[in-house]
Amino acid sequence: MENTSELLTQIDSSLKKLANQTPSQTQAFGKMMEAIESAGKLDRKTKELIAVSLSIAGKCHWCIAFHVKNALDSGATREEILEASWVAVMMGGGPALMQLQLVQKALDDLG
Repeated sequence: MENTSELLTQIDSSLKKLANQTPSQTQAFGKMMEAIESAGKLDRKTKELIAVSLSIAGKCHWCIAFHVKNALDSGATREEILEASWVAVMMGGGPALMQLQLVQKALDDLG
């Protein structure tokens, strides 16, 4: 299993390449993320907990690393992140349970 810091570095590198190759699309996606992630009826922490859960359901190890970090940065606790992760397991069954180990690794690496 890759270190969470390495996954975050891969994301950063890929996004920089995309920004050079397809700047308008990358910029538009970034603006969309900013608009969605900003506080509204749901605060940023809640939105990041939802994103962690959806990252598990989507089986995206880069997304798990990214959103676990963002959830922690938004003030979520390990326990809150794990609880949100179990919602994904409830909905996604065994395959989602296997993704939960990536959440645990990210929490260990970033904690």
